[in-house]
Amino acid sequence: MSAARQVVVEADGGSRGNPGPAGYGAVVIDPATGEPLAEAAEYIGVATNNVAEYRGLIAGLTAAKALFPDAGDALRVHVRMDSKLVVEQMSGRWKIKHPDMKPLAARAAAVLPPSSVTYEWIPRAQNKHADRLANEAMDAGRDGRQWEASASTAALDAPARGAVSTPPPAQGPPGDQVAGAARARAALAAARGAAAPAADTLFPVPEPGVPDTTVPAAPVSGSSQQQRQPSGALQVGWSSAPDLGAPATLVLLRHGETALTPEKRFSGSGGTDPELSATGRGQAERAAEHFGALGTVQEIVSSPLRRCRETAAAVAGRLGLDVRIDEGLRETDFGAWEGLTFGETRERYGDDLTAWLASPDTAPTGGGESFAEVAERVAAARDRIVARYAGRTVLLVTHVTPIKTLVRLALGAPPESLFRMELSAASISTVAYYADGNASVRLLNDTSHLR
Repeated sequence: MSAARQVVVEADGGSRGNPGPAGYGAVVIDPATGEPLAEAAEYIGVATNNVAEYRGLIAGLTAAKALFPDAGDALRVHVRMDSKLVVEQMSGRWKIKHPDMKPLAARAAAVLPPSSVTYEWIPRAQNKHADRLANEAMDAGRDGRQWEASASTAALDAPARGAVSTPPPAQGPPGDQVAGAARARAALAAARGAAAPAADTLFPVPEPGVPDTTVPAAPVSGSSQQQRQPSGALQVGWSSAPDLGAPATLVLLRHGETALTPEKRFSGSGGTDPELSATGRGQAERAAEHFGALGTVQEIVSSPLRRCRETAAAVAGRLGLDVRIDEGLRETDFGAWEGLTFGETRERYGDDLTAWLASPDTAPTGGGESFAEVAERVAAARDRIVARYAGRTVLLVTHVTPIKTLVRLALGAPPESLFRMELSAASISTVAYYADGNASVRLLNDTSHLR
């Protein structure tokens, strides 16, 4: 039996318009030396980002197989991509629902035996070679020509590599606390040229009754009380680790009140799409004053529903920013429960409500969305936004369930935690996302700006 041959595939895809002119790139790498063994890129016409990313994966796997045609089952491929959608779907943790994605995923799965391929999400900054190849392909398509490997400079533009490690897969969804902690330890250790420290060294547990000073709060701008550390001391905590870079900070603003809000009625994306009430418009204005005084928000992204668009417009008008709409930020579709109070729902659909409260996979009566489906949609929106606005502060104007879901995922908390968070109208919560995939919850349900 031949010895296993191991390679790393890095793949990416892009679309200038989503959908728009699209292309993909992939590179096969020797993990022992970090040297590229093969490159592939192609302009594919008008397509979405997701289609282009899947095409890049297929090309990378095909190139790896072509390099070692006699390896058979002994070939092991570790795929690294900055698309959490592709990584999660190909790893079997997310369902593939979009009809355009299913045949592409099937093609990718058929290139090599599933047991021969592992997947890892990496930050976009670590995927520059494949990203550059994809952009070269799109540039070629724009100019009416084919991409040529002999003319590519992607390998020159990519950062220098040493040996490429293939870490064991982390448990839990990429981008969330459980998976991110392992990558944080690896990132800190790699930056210092040392082996990854043990978990109890990097994140020590304080003795009972002793204040935990290992994770200092971010210093206030202009403060002279910033914590100092001895030269060469191990830095811990998100605010003190310069190798993690500036996070993408998502400021989560729940929309202002509608007529349904004070009555505690189910109001999702399958109902009447109500406008803000007079109280809600006042709350939106106070939020706008608050963010105007802070001056920290650089981008605004909103749910497509009217109450969020109106709230976002108030803030955008004060800050002089445009509002981008992301469908993934819409509220849960509550099906037949739309417009009903909890008590009315209990009376009419008692068994369905009990089942919904007991399982995140159960949808409301009449074809609404389960919490599991909402979590998948919201996580995909999160990943798009974090990738697009790395290092920036983005105001997300959205709803109760998306905000609670983002907080839950960041904490690595179970689905039932959704029922244990209070989230007031026009409240502010904040989560920061670092380049290693980890997240840090900084604020929850702040309403001080409304008083």
